[in-house]
Amino acid sequence: MRIPFELAETLAAAVDEGTLDAAARRLHITPSAVSQRIKALEEQLGRLVLVRSKPVRATDAGAAVIRLARQAALLEHDTLVELGDDPADGARISVPLAVNADSLATWFLEPLARLSQRHPVVFDLHRDDQDFTAGLLESGAVMGAVTSRGAPVAGCRVSTLGAMRYEAVATPGYVERWLADDPARGLVDAPLVDFDRRDDLQNVWLESQGIEPVRPPRHYVPASNDFATAVRLGLGWAMLPRFQSHEAIERGELVLLGGEPVDVMLHWQQWNLRSPLLDAIADEVVTEGRRVLAPVR
Repeated sequence: MRIPFELAETLAAAVDEGTLDAAARRLHITPSAVSQRIKALEEQLGRLVLVRSKPVRATDAGAAVIRLARQAALLEHDTLVELGDDPADGARISVPLAVNADSLATWFLEPLARLSQRHPVVFDLHRDDQDFTAGLLESGAVMGAVTSRGAPVAGCRVSTLGAMRYEAVATPGYVERWLADDPARGLVDAPLVDFDRRDDLQNVWLESQGIEPVRPPRHYVPASNDFATAVRLGLGWAMLPRFQSHEAIERGELVLLGGEPVDVMLHWQQWNLRSPLLDAIADEVVTEGRRVLAPVR
């Protein structure tokens, strides 16, 4: 059995764009042609590859085909560059990557900016918690990811970046209101800020202070820069990376609450392909990560 690249590419476009109509516009064909190609792929494989929901999503079989489509497109791009040809009449290849919110808000964009100046590439960034970005690699949705997972995902290779170091901070006014008289008791009643319901950094710090994490009230602010702004406005205390807090601490706008910092180890994982472009991305990301992140203890 062979999988025609045109059919695999069409499936990937449908999942990327979310609808068959949007995939048709991207591929410069009709929605009917998109539907016919996906149906032909399903008939050839003898299984469903697409759940026709809103947005559409790949089945497990479809995810495997999409991973093949992305790998084939990357290798085709590298081959054309090696041959000295202009890939796809000057079109830039799209490289999907996964990254956690705090890295995206602090250090991750700089290496991508340098890469975009040297290579015909655009980046399709998927933001998720560092504990979950590896799953996007497994599904074939992305080619590389910043992740807390140190064990290689199947078919991938891994490089250690360093530790994102978080410290508990709040405004002086917040500390005066909630923690001045009895900090231990105050932490039970004082509101804190969580990124979302999967964010456990504040819980880890509370446990280190002997506080049951379920007790304090919580705000949820699911955007990294807005999350830091909420803390600077006195909405609650939170764990912030030093990237985001050090200037405010120096100006006296934030103060440290004490306790040990919480280190989150970060790794770079990418498909284990012999790809000059993917290797160049890894070199830039790993070099920058090791420059700015805390070294491994």
